[in-house]
Amino acid sequence: MLIRFLLIIFCLSMMIASAKAGMNEGINFYSKRQAGSENSLASNKNIDKAIEQFSSALQISETEKEAALYLLKSYYYKAEFAIQDKEEKKRIFNEGKSLGEKYINKYPDSVEFHYWYLVNLGSWAQVYGILTAAREGVSDLMKTHSEKIIELNPEYRNGGGYFMLGAVHFKSPYIPFLLSWPDNDEAIKYLQLAVETGKAEMNQKNYLAQAINKDGQVEKARKLLMEVINTEPDPSNLVEDLDDIKEAKQLLEDL
Repeated sequence: MLIRFLLIIFCLSMMIASAKAGMNEGINFYSKRQAGSENSLASNKNIDKAIEQFSSALQISETEKEAALYLLKSYYYKAEFAIQDKEEKKRIFNEGKSLGEKYINKYPDSVEFHYWYLVNLGSWAQVYGILTAAREGVSDLMKTHSEKIIELNPEYRNGGGYFMLGAVHFKSPYIPFLLSWPDNDEAIKYLQLAVETGKAEMNQKNYLAQAINKDGQVEKARKLLMEVINTEPDPSNLVEDLDDIKEAKQLLEDL
């Protein structure tokens, strides 16, 4: 009996050690996700390897929480930047949406899970269509979880909660009797708070520029977009930064 017990303990220890090694390998692949990319179009190679490692580590309790968080980040990155087929984007964002729902229920006070769930949910809404998302209550969900992020930690991800709340006010359509709270003044208020919290991110500036342009502040919007365009991309966040710069250029052309 003792030998059998020791054998079980040994096997469990080996499984945990393997999961931890897999997590480290996955994090390494994730940190190199931009390798092989062509401007703002990401390569699948390293992000697929990262997803494979995180999916395995998700099965072990000792690495489950960290693996789930990295999977949310990885699903978003792959679907948003490495996949062009709309149906495949939908499939991956559905994975991220379901995973996020599971872990915000498991860790309701985790600002990280609320935030990365919303990142996936927001992109899910974009690919399925804003009106469809509104009818299914996605806008209300995003508003609720954005407010939760602000409550838990308003400084997380450089004002990420403020950004999400401002973005959902800006993006969500006003639909009488269904969605009556979206307001561009509120969008400006929260997007400005995001820009002023921590390091102003390019995506935050792009959204703020759109909201203030809608308010008639065209020159201020132009200035913000030029700030984004003239920003040097961060090599560790290359694809995302190049995508933000590309978007700013298009927004500036459209003004």
